[in-house]
Amino acid sequence: MPPLPRRFYNRPTLEVARDLLGTRLVRIENGQRISGLILETEAYCGETDLGCHAKAGLTNRTAPLYGPPGHAYVYFTYGHHWLFNVVTRPAGEPEAVLVRAILPLEGIDVIEQRRGQQPRQRWTDGPGKLAQALGIDGRLNTHNLTALDAEVFIERARPLPDAFVTTTPRIGLYTVPEPWKSTPWRFLATLPENFTVE
Repeated sequence: MPPLPRRFYNRPTLEVARDLLGTRLVRIENGQRISGLILETEAYCGETDLGCHAKAGLTNRTAPLYGPPGHAYVYFTYGHHWLFNVVTRPAGEPEAVLVRAILPLEGIDVIEQRRGQQPRQRWTDGPGKLAQALGIDGRLNTHNLTALDAEVFIERARPLPDAFVTTTPRIGLYTVPEPWKSTPWRFLATLPENFTVE
């Protein structure tokens, strides 16, 4: 499957966050595919969103948020975690979607090597965990996710119906004031036991 095209990302951020559920995040490393089905995302919507890094305006750190859409925004947090985001909206509008959790599909041996000290169900159930599992770090900041030779990209898989999706407030915004702290911009997929990945 080819990477999702730029037009997929150049849309309202909440739509992108929802539509990323059920797609496949792919990392190509040493010629091997390592991938997982995206199960959880969070939307971050510009300079007025006080939960978004863009609230600080255009800085060296936030520059990737300002576009173009379809590029990666990868940043370091809490002293030891890389977090992977996809940039949305037209260039100049600093919005992005944080990928928070995936279901491992390919490269299980590599993921186990990196995350095997934890129970399997905890390997990729957080944004720092999935970045570690897939080998995503700051070298991929600003990476073009839409290029045919991309090292990390997202491809279509089986669409998830709305019945599988819930929304909640975003996680970890402890010092962010309302209404941003409670805005339901986290999208979470719950798969039935008989769900199959195409």
